[in-house]
Amino acid sequence: MGDALRKRIQQSRFESEAQEAILNLLVAADHLRARTERVCAEVGLSASQYNVLRILRGVHPQGHPRCEIARRMIERAPDVTRLIDRLERRGLVERARGERDRRLSISRITPAGLELLARIGPRFEEGQREFAGRVPPKDCRELSRICEEIYGEAGE
Repeated sequence: MGDALRKRIQQSRFESEAQEAILNLLVAADHLRARTERVCAEVGLSASQYNVLRILRGVHPQGHPRCEIARRMIERAPDVTRLIDRLERRGLVERARGERDRRLSISRITPAGLELLARIGPRFEEGQREFAGRVPPKDCRELSRICEEIYGEAGE
């Protein structure tokens, strides 16, 4: 393997190739997470709040109940209700009671939420272009396959 990990964590040897691969994956994930958090911080969002908005944009103009949002989160959040509360206070999300079951609350992204995502979208697209410039499509497909092996149904 390359020397980037060894330099980054200042470790010259690893217990196994698996340990080195896991550490590489964790360092890469942290790098991508930090980039996401920087972009989100510019508009006063956490990465988890951005994730909720992204999920709700995907089903706009419909919405999702809290449990469905939680199920779709990239990183599991312990209190999705609190995330939605904060987004609602900012006017980025609205909630309505379900028509059939009044106990069910459906969250929807608002026009302000859509506008915010449109405003920061180019920053995320820039990151994707940078990633694509470093990792060719064939390797992206292989990376996705490997990641799905790690967390897919068999690993759950």
